[in-house]
Amino acid sequence: QVQLVESGGGLVQSGGSLRLSCAASGLSLGDHAIAWFRQAPGEELYGVSCISSVDGALYYGDIVQGRFSISRDNVKNTVYLQINTLEPADTGNYVCAAVVGYCSEYQGRYDYWGQGTQVTVSP
Repeated sequence: QVQLVESGGGLVQSGGSLRLSCAASGLSLGDHAIAWFRQAPGEELYGVSCISSVDGALYYGDIVQGRFSISRDNVKNTVYLQINTLEPADTGNYVCAAVVGYCSEYQGRYDYWGQGTQVTVSP
C-alpha cells in the first residue's frame, strides 16, 4: 500500500522559513518523481516544485523561483521542500504527489497523493 505523508507545516510570520517533508512508503523514490502542489482557498491547485526520479531534474513554479528548494533522501525515502522568505501569498495546503519516472505538469498523471500539510503565513 502506497502512502505519502506530509509534515512540517505551521503558522509562521512573513519572512520566515519552513522545511516540509513528504515521507513515502510502498514506493521507491528511485523510480517515482515527487511533486509538491499548493491548494489555497478559492484558487486552483498550483504546481510548486518537482524532482524527477531518473535524472534528478528539478522544476519550480515561476512564482516560487529562488525561494523554494526541493531535495530528496533516497535512504529515508523522503522528499523535502525548503521554503525561505515566506510571504502571505504562500499560505495553503501543501500536498505531495508521485508519478512513475519524470515530472509532469499535468496533475492527472500523478498516481498517488498525500493529505497535505497546512502552511499559514501571517503578515
